[in-house]
Amino acid sequence: MADQVPGQVQWHLAGDYFENCSCSLLCPCLVSAAAPLTARPTEGFCNVPLIFHIESGRYGDLALDGLNVLVILHAPGVMADGDWSVATYVDQRADDEQTEAIAAIFSGAAGGPMAAFTPLISKNLGVSKVPITFRIDGKTRSAEIPGILHMSVDPLPTMHPSGEMWANIGHPVAPDRMALAVGAPGNTFSDHGMRWDNSGKNGLYAPIRWSNQA
Repeated sequence: MADQVPGQVQWHLAGDYFENCSCSLLCPCLVSAAAPLTARPTEGFCNVPLIFHIESGRYGDLALDGLNVLVILHAPGVMADGDWSVATYVDQRADDEQTEAIAAIFSGAAGGPMAAFTPLISKNLGVSKVPITFRIDGKTRSAEIPGILHMSVDPLPTMHPSGEMWANIGHPVAPDRMALAVGAPGNTFSDHGMRWDNSGKNGLYAPIRWSNQA
């Protein structure tokens, strides 16, 4: 987690997250013989939605409980080379103050885990308020934004009796514990002149617990 910068609002949140990138299993950006983010994505680029549910959270005295967030990232080549594009989608139930707080947290401007990505981003496609549905059904995570996003991931098949494979990949979102997953058929994103189909591609999910305090 990023240390708090003097003058920043203190914040914390807990909830759940999943993603479904455009790489074939397993994503070499995170799992390969090369250093993280230095291997070439399997398709030569990375298109990835990061989808979040805030179970509980506070930005200063402002409650963020129950809100959903989507961040989409596009990297045109090796992720460590940067030149990423990013867009943020905030739950339409958020008021103006909550929207500003969520935008600050999920852009990395307010410190915390997402600040790790900030140096790699060159194009900000802005913040949109949309209806975001986030569901957990057993081990399946899914999300829906009408006309924009339909995403669902399931854990990779495993012989482990838990039915899940967990790894400490070091991904900034949840460094110590992530489940390896796969995208369901029909997983698509369409906006900002882009259309992605990540069906059958690499997925991850994890509980999250974030703050901007050391």
